[in-house]
Amino acid sequence: MEKLPNILSSLRLILAPIFLLLFIQDDLWLRGISLVVYTIAALTDYFDGYYARRYEVESDFGVFLDPLADKVLTFAAFVCLPFLDPSQFPWWAIGVIVFRDIAITMLRVYSDRKGIMMETRKTAKAKTAIQMGYLYVALLLGFLLLIPGTTHEIVQTIYGTNIMYWGMMVVVAITVYSGVEYLYVNRKLFSDSK
Repeated sequence: MEKLPNILSSLRLILAPIFLLLFIQDDLWLRGISLVVYTIAALTDYFDGYYARRYEVESDFGVFLDPLADKVLTFAAFVCLPFLDPSQFPWWAIGVIVFRDIAITMLRVYSDRKGIMMETRKTAKAKTAIQMGYLYVALLLGFLLLIPGTTHEIVQTIYGTNIMYWGMMVVVAITVYSGVEYLYVNRKLFSDSK
């Protein structure tokens, strides 16, 4: 099944808005289901890459589709956060993260059209890992927030320390830095040299 990786990436594109719509509901069960949907979507990212490499069925379309699906899923997760508490997860911070990722994706498409290989940096990989780790914690806290009693109070106490806000600031700083580094390292894309 050489099309399986692309099917899995397409499934991730379909699951991302479903996750978003379920998560922003103030319902414990729907938010719980949304986390299951998110986990399934995240697993498709692992399996499509593994399958494509293992059976050597990578395609140009798959190379484009896989990171696009990753970005859509990540954007959906970040967009959920201000619905939990905009003081902890400010909209402007989400906007900066989304803008950076869209800009770098467009730069990657442009570099492909120019026939120039865009250099991937370790910083960008670290950025993705940090974003994903932060998102898992933030989404889990968003689920626990809907459980009444002690669990709700614990989450409110965590929010009260502003640790999630400062964590978001770290994520934004690393995201911006990796974007600037991408632009600097790949500055040859902006020259008119042959």
